[in-house]
Amino acid sequence: MNFSTNLNDVLFLDIETVPKYSTWDELSVKEKELYEIKTAYQRKDEISAKDFYQRAGIWAEFGKIICISVAFFNRTSSEKQLRVTSFYGDEEANILKDFKELLDQHFSKNEHLLCAHNGKEFDFPFIARRMLVNKIDLPKKLNLFGKKPWEVAHLDTMELWKFGDYKNYISLNLLSHTLGIPSPKDDIDGSQVANVYYKEKNLKRIVEYCEKDTITVAQIMLRMNNEEILEESNIVRV
Repeated sequence: MNFSTNLNDVLFLDIETVPKYSTWDELSVKEKELYEIKTAYQRKDEISAKDFYQRAGIWAEFGKIICISVAFFNRTSSEKQLRVTSFYGDEEANILKDFKELLDQHFSKNEHLLCAHNGKEFDFPFIARRMLVNKIDLPKKLNLFGKKPWEVAHLDTMELWKFGDYKNYISLNLLSHTLGIPSPKDDIDGSQVANVYYKEKNLKRIVEYCEKDTITVAQIMLRMNNEEILEESNIVRV
């Protein structure tokens, strides 16, 4: 594909989300009513809203972010390195504030881009919505109000793979396999995150999973640019 974009100017990211509450019974009467209405189409009246609550993390109105993993290339004349770090915890507001600080201080220039798999449909709007819920001012890269499509500084590996075929959908797992990149789904997948968080209480496991997805997105961008993927020794977690 040979992008004109300098990949050093791209911040790769992935988020992990869970339902706002650990159980259905913790929702207020109003929240239960609104959730039932919100999910009516997806449930098709075959599953009760209560039984469907385990999937609440995919909606910003009923979920929260527990991890944002980011990665960026650090290229020198001698080698190419990918640096990875994560913001995570039980307090969503702290995660979002730390992420906003990173964007404001290091990724706010016009040439800087954000990149995620299905990011335009999920990660980017989810982060922006949760920032508004937490009364956090949107950083420049997430504030799309009044911007023309070509002014939006977002890349999406799923969209790039479509090549204009708008009916096409591809998972991160399938795309990485197709391009010869090691699968990030060697432990858990997105459907298991809520259980690992609330029942196993193993946030570290979720962070590791989120970082693997973020690294995979960066590797996909290398392959799409006809570059070799990085060896594990060139990936640094900080």
